[in-house]
Formats: sequence, C-alpha cells, structure tokens
Amino acid sequence: MMIPETAVIPFWPQGPVWPMLILIWPLLVGALAGLPGLREKPLRLLPLAPLPALLLALARPADGTTLAPDVLLGVVLKTDTLGLTLLGMTAAIWLAAGLYALAYMKAPRKPAVFTGFWCLTLTGNLGVFLAADAVTFYVSFAAVSLASYFLVVHDGTAKALRAARIYIALAIFGEAMLLTGFVIAVSGADSLLISDLRATLGAPAGEDTLRPVTQGLAITLIIIGFGLKAGMMPLHLWLPLAHPAAPTPASAVLSGAIVKAGIIGLIRFIPEGAVETGTLLMIIGLTSAYLAVLLGLTQQNLKAVLAYSTVSQMGLVIAVIGAGITASDPQALASAGFYAMHHGFAKAALFLSVGLLAVTRGGVRRVLLAGIAVICASVAGLPGTGGALAKMAVKPAFEGFTLWLVTASGIGTSLILLRYLVLGARVEADAARPPALMAGPVIVMGLCALLLPWLTWSAFDPRPLGYLAGAGAIIDGIWPILVALAITALALSPPLAGRIPSPAVPEGDIAVPLERGAIRVIRAVSEMEPPVPQAHEWRRVLRIIAPAEALERLLLPWRVAGLVILMLIIAVALISL
Repeated sequence: MMIPETAVIPFWPQGPVWPMLILIWPLLVGALAGLPGLREKPLRLLPLAPLPALLLALARPADGTTLAPDVLLGVVLKTDTLGLTLLGMTAAIWLAAGLYALAYMKAPRKPAVFTGFWCLTLTGNLGVFLAADAVTFYVSFAAVSLASYFLVVHDGTAKALRAARIYIALAIFGEAMLLTGFVIAVSGADSLLISDLRATLGAPAGEDTLRPVTQGLAITLIIIGFGLKAGMMPLHLWLPLAHPAAPTPASAVLSGAIVKAGIIGLIRFIPEGAVETGTLLMIIGLTSAYLAVLLGLTQQNLKAVLAYSTVSQMGLVIAVIGAGITASDPQALASAGFYAMHHGFAKAALFLSVGLLAVTRGGVRRVLLAGIAVICASVAGLPGTGGALAKMAVKPAFEGFTLWLVTASGIGTSLILLRYLVLGARVEADAARPPALMAGPVIVMGLCALLLPWLTWSAFDPRPLGYLAGAGAIIDGIWPILVALAITALALSPPLAGRIPSPAVPEGDIAVPLERGAIRVIRAVSEMEPPVPQAHEWRRVLRIIAPAEALERLLLPWRVAGLVILMLIIAVALISL
C-alpha cells in the first residue's frame, strides 16, 4: 500500500487538517445530543454539524491530500473540483434540512437518538466525497447506508417500519456486494488507494493483473452496490418506500444528498474504457429515466412522486456516466457530477416544499406554488434556469439516437413534475403563513438550483455561456416542456378528465410481489417438519458443541468477556499500525 507510515504525532493527520475535521465534527455534535443539558432539545444541534464542510467547499482550496496513517488502515482524504462541489451541495442540503427540522419536528420521538444517527449519516455522506482510499470510502458509505435506517424508521408507524425493513435488507445486500467487489479489487491491486483499484479493474489481461472474468465480477458487484444507493432500476424500490415514510427533512437529504453517494462511487471506481460496462450503464440509465416516470405518474403521494422523479433523474446521470466510461471521457464524468449538483438542490427544495404546502394558505400559498413551478421548470431544463445548463452540460456525451432520447426525456421529467404540482395544489393547509425556519431553507435551496450552475459552469464545461443563448439550445430546452404541457392540458380537459384509466401501482412497485413471495417462502420453510436425528447423531452433535459451551461459560461473566473484547481490539489496532 503506497501510504507513508510515519507521523510526527500519533493520529494527527499529515497535510491539511480541515478535511479530517469535517468528518470528526459531526460525530462530536451527535455525541453532544446525549448530554443532560441538550438531551431535551437536541435538534438545535443539527444545523451546526455540516458547517465545517460547507466552509471548506466555499473556500475552494487547491487540490490536496490529507493522510492519517494511524487511523483505520491509513486514511487518505483528497480534495478536487468534483468532490468539493458535491461536498458543498451535500453540506448545504443538510444545513437547510437541519434548520427546517427545528420548526417541522415539534415533538419528535427520541430526539437525542434521531440527532445522533442524523449526524452519523451526515459524516458518512461527507466522507464519500473526500475519501481517496477504499477503506475510508467503504466505512463512510456503510455509515450512510446503515445509520439512515433510523431516519426512515423514526416515526414508528406501520408504514415507516415496513419501509425501513425493506430498506435495511437492501442496504445490507448492497454493502455485501460492494465489500466483495472491493476485496477482489484490493487483492489485485495490492493497494487500498481508489486510483490503484480503478487502474487494476481496467488493466488489460496479463500476469500481474486480475483475470478478465474476475475483473468483470468485481465491476458487477461494485455497480450493484453503488447502483442500489443511486436508485438504479431494478434496485430502486427502496426510494419510493423510504421517502414517504421518513420525516420531510430526512426525505430531503435522502433524495438530495444521500443518493449522490452512489453516483460518486460509480465515477470514482468504474474504470474508463470499459465499453461493455459503459454501454450497459447507458441502457439501464435511460430505461430508468423513462420507466420511473410512468410509475411516478400513477402515484397519489407527493413524496412518492418525487421519489420516482429522483429515480428518473439518477437514471439519466447513470447514463451520462456510462457514456463517459465508454468513450474514456473525463469531461462527461465531470458533467454527471454537475448535473447531480443541480438535482440535489432542486430536489431538496421540492421535498421541503411538501411540508410547507401543509402550512400555507391564501396569497402566500399562490406565491409558493409559483416558486415551486419555477424549480420544477428548472429540473425540466427550461432555458434560462440552472437546470438548462445542467442539461446542456451532459448532452455532448451522447450522439445520434441516444442524444435524442436524452433530450426527449425532458417530456417525462416535465410530466411527473406537473403531476407533483397538481397534487401539491390539492394539499389542505392548516395555517396561513409558514414559519421562517421552514420557508427560508426552501427559498435558499431553490435559489441555489437556479443560480449556482451559472456560477460554476466554467469549472465543468469549457464552452462559453453564450452558447446557451443560441436558437438550437433554446429550442432543445423548451420543446419537451411544451409537449408535456400539451399532454397535461389534454388529460385535464373536460372530455378526458377522469376518464383516462390510471393503473394503481403501489409505492415500491416490484417490492410488493417480492415481499409477498418472501413471506410465502418463509412460511413454507417454517411449516416444514425437521428430520428427527437418531441417537448416535445426537451424541456426535453434543461432542462437537461441548467445547463451544465451555468457552461460552468462561466468557459469560462481563469482566472476562469485556477483557477478551478489549484484547481483540488492541490486537487489531496493533496489526493495522
């Protein structure tokens, strides 16, 4: 492993300290939630947790590396343009959601527990954008996957429990796939650095490299692990279940920030030039972009509609990544991150708007709906908005029919967001004016979606902004929206209103038959009569388990068990030094 093993002070990082502080600070904030003075109102700590990360992203330091050889197996953190952009987006979304939660969650269940797991999830979410070694990345990714379970299950309703059960099952499956893929890659690279793993997975066949079949297996497992987090079909089914069940602030970070952990993973680990892999990602991504819209149009829950919209948009991002991998085009991979940044801000604003609609009436509500419509138009790529720049940034990665499919996907994007607007207008409000802590984050996230792509365009695309004012760019941006408006107007017209059949697809779609099938299998297995062992077989079993029972009796006293565990921890720590 190519990591320096010397450090002036044990555990003190070499190089810039701020990236390490970004990961330590949220953990400290989460720990503070258990103190007696803060235990009653720990949600006040939430806005503090992402502040160091946001400050680093705003400072835009030069690319640099931080080493901590004494932590884990040698932590390596790296700052680059793509990582800092998504880090800043993530920190801003978590800050906005934390402020929103102060007004939205008046009497949360177990607030200290919620705060602790909120901060742990945030730590992992930030870590994936800084990690340059596989162990740090995996620990961060696993923290996101496992700790966010407690955000989904927080309300404790039957719906939340079911969504959380399916979510954690899929999360553990994804973590297992990812870990196996990482182990294979590390065994071939003899290194933990992500750059070395990526080179190994893309290296031509030779004596010192993995066999092509082994490379393909590792890449497949890694894609499954990251694709599940990013909502790639058919691994998407946790999103439309978890988003409606989670509290609205948690839904905002799930869709706006957490799914980007899967996106950055695909960009960092999948090697360029893997034509078959890239082509497969393009096919899956474009299929997701269209099919998710059809499923979303059948939903009645606002957050379920937005969840399917996220699946569709992440499908488009995955297609861009696939195109970049196929063509070995770093510019395409950077544009995928640029598009993901805009989506994160816009989707955070739209999810937070769900709670805002329930506490707004009268003229303020009309202004709110108008603002939501503008954000929706930006996601659809309306010329002049930040979303138009995001769309234009990814189009050079495609050509021919695939380029037309990417452009036409704006029809589906517009349709599903029009569905969101129609359902949102029907939400009944119980207050005339929303609290400032709920309205402010929505406004800021919306402005970020509309304006930040203009401010960061030059960092991701060499073309001048004047290109976007051309007639071709304007027409490409506006015709899909006009088609969607015409379809919606026709569907709502008196001759057709209420007469168009709409299939009732449940939230989670294929999760329902899969869940029923699993229940049947478990029930059938539980009803099977186990074979009765013969006497001589029982004696053999007892001889085998006797040493284990003796060891259990030895470890049963807490002091002995605690001492053994402590010795194991010390041994592992010494081995890792």
